[in-house]
Amino acid sequence: MSAFSEAALEKKLSELSNSQQSVQTLSLWLIHHRKHSKTIVNVWQNELKKAKVSRKLTFLYLANDVIQNSKRKGPEFTQDFAPVIVDAFKHVSREGEDGCKKQLGRVLSIWQERAVYENNLLDQLSQVLQGEKKAKKRPYEEIKLDDEDFASRTSPAEPPQTAELIRALQELENAASGDSALRQRISSLPDEVQDSTLLHRITDKESGDRLSRLVEEACMLLADYSGRLAAEIDDRRQLTRTLTLFLHSQRDGLSQNEQKLEEYKRKLARVTQVRKELRSRLNNLPDLSMLPSVTGGHLHLPSSGDLYNPAN
Repeated sequence: MSAFSEAALEKKLSELSNSQQSVQTLSLWLIHHRKHSKTIVNVWQNELKKAKVSRKLTFLYLANDVIQNSKRKGPEFTQDFAPVIVDAFKHVSREGEDGCKKQLGRVLSIWQERAVYENNLLDQLSQVLQGEKKAKKRPYEEIKLDDEDFASRTSPAEPPQTAELIRALQELENAASGDSALRQRISSLPDEVQDSTLLHRITDKESGDRLSRLVEEACMLLADYSGRLAAEIDDRRQLTRTLTLFLHSQRDGLSQNEQKLEEYKRKLARVTQVRKELRSRLNNLPDLSMLPSVTGGHLHLPSSGDLYNPAN
């Protein structure tokens, strides 16, 4: 793994993309160099403020991955991110893309569920997001939806489109739980890296160094897989909330369509009755073409000349 320097970190942050692989790869590199955690956090904060609007949320995703996956190795990152994370939330919520507040809320909900920070700090982060929400007027339909369904409070105001659900389900096909090759690698790890009682087998420095490298590789492998599993769990929770909202909107649509169907059935019945009565009335009307001719075809009517002819 490459050596640490501020320049190297700045370069890696400039190349950071929004993909899960990019975030996790850089996260592992940072965790490996956790003895530089204070410098890492300072550089991260400076680069966050300089980042393009479309990349700011990715910096928070990186911080989230580092904070959660470094806890087993030590509290360095959790402690060093704490003094700057509130300002980072404020910055991203104000300067980031539209819709990023919802994603920040997802990160915060995970931290609350897993007690990543003390309640005091979590409350400050919550107030940041709530303050941003109060500044924005919400449409009546969104407020009504919040009152009717608890699940919708963590979901978008608009029901998800079918294509979005299909895409989310397809993405889960490549989730960590389905990575059989990686699980096989983990199950094939030697016993020495998993059982400290076997350390007595180390009899020289060479074998100790070899085992140390294996342990380091195993830690990175397991940290990576744990991070991917945690992300998958988060994705599945979000998908569950999205599906709940989708089902709620489908039930509403079904109810509305059933009401419309009954309304149009009643209209059809009325139109059918009009058609029936109209046909009956037409059948009872006389056929003028069947009446006899008044002249009979032979009556000669006098002309004006005939009326004034003295001879007549």
